[in-house]
Amino acid sequence: MRYTRLGNTGLEISAVTLGCMSFGDPERGKHSWSLGEDESRALIKQALEAGITTFDTANVYSDGSSEEITGRALKDFARRDDVVIATKVYNRMRPGPGGAGLSRKAILSEIDNSLRRLGTDYVDLYQIHRWDDATPIEETLEALHDVVKAGKARYIGASSMHAWQFAKALYTADLHGWTRFVSMQNHYNLIYREEEREMLPFCADQGVGVIPWSPLARGRLTRPWDAQTARSDTDEFGKTLYHPEDRTVVERVIDLAAKHGVPPAQIALAWVAQRPAVTSPIVGVTRPQQLTDAVAALDLELGEDETALLEEPYQPHGVAGF
Repeated sequence: MRYTRLGNTGLEISAVTLGCMSFGDPERGKHSWSLGEDESRALIKQALEAGITTFDTANVYSDGSSEEITGRALKDFARRDDVVIATKVYNRMRPGPGGAGLSRKAILSEIDNSLRRLGTDYVDLYQIHRWDDATPIEETLEALHDVVKAGKARYIGASSMHAWQFAKALYTADLHGWTRFVSMQNHYNLIYREEEREMLPFCADQGVGVIPWSPLARGRLTRPWDAQTARSDTDEFGKTLYHPEDRTVVERVIDLAAKHGVPPAQIALAWVAQRPAVTSPIVGVTRPQQLTDAVAALDLELGEDETALLEEPYQPHGVAGF
């Protein structure tokens, strides 16, 4: 496993981040494909043994049970100082006012709820899960700054949004002397590359680490285009992200994987990991082999001709994922 700094910070993270959305009580969330505690713990332990130290979850995943399972496993299998725990806030956690969003009330309440579920005094990276149009960014940033100053988070990060919104957030933080976002968790893979237009160059310019979600396009880049899974059959959000014209890219991934003698997932993830602006792609897994492939992808070097072959058939997309 390789380790790298998150943007311009001194925080060292693993070159692959384990996404924990697939861990959680299926009865408490909307994902029937999520894994229960025993299966989740086995994968978290495997990740640690492979050298992965960075784990990304969110309060909303399986109604908080992802945080609970992840927190208990890391407490049992690792020393707290040896791992980087990231979680997120924004989505609705309960009915009524204050049950969602990025108001001061919501943030200060949800950080305590996340810490309780994770069983820790602090998170290493506290991220806003999306932009909140209903709350002034000044209110959100000051609340996050107070979370950091209270010792409940070491760093703060952002997720999918327009580049102008992220620029506004960074400028506002600098203007007031508040804690700055150090990372961007955005949607980026071989069949969705719109982030290359503005967000990725902006992050590189600002020294912001990039930890993309769905680097395998929710599994689309790991199997033939027409193949179905339990997740793809029920993933309504995922159905809005990718389109029939993406098929050619998938076919090229599969063909190149056959030439290398590796699963397609390794090709697709190697491409993302080798992008200059990317720090650590977030990989969700439900089987041990998927985790093995994610780690192995770091050692797979794609040549310039191979990279061009994968990128050439790309079709521009409308903004998707936020």
